[in-house]
Amino acid sequence: QVQLVESGGGSVQAGGSLRLSCVASGLIYSSIYSTYCMGWFRQAPGQEREGVATVDSYGSTTYADSVKGRFTISRNNAKNTLYLQMNSLESDDSAMYYCAVRYDRICRGLRRLWFADWGQGTQVTVSS
Repeated sequence: QVQLVESGGGSVQAGGSLRLSCVASGLIYSSIYSTYCMGWFRQAPGQEREGVATVDSYGSTTYADSVKGRFTISRNNAKNTLYLQMNSLESDDSAMYYCAVRYDRICRGLRRLWFADWGQGTQVTVSS
């Protein structure tokens, strides 16, 4: 079971930027990280957890319509680290952000049921 730890959240004004990171540990061997689909999700109070972005082992990415053109997901396999660059932040982006792993090379969309293990989350608050 992979352990995931997110960081980089905080408070920012609308229009600002944040970069989230998620470090994976507990891997059977380090290079196996590159074979996993990774994703970012978010959950605001009283709302369902929703998919934000995914990146598969080949580098293909998927984004929720609400963040397209503003957020960029990327990964550094040498560091077992996933990133989410968030620009032009809006108040609706305020939420707890979670990274997650799917033990497959291919991601199958933004549905949370496809992902097996999760981090504890990092809070993002955007003030208008």
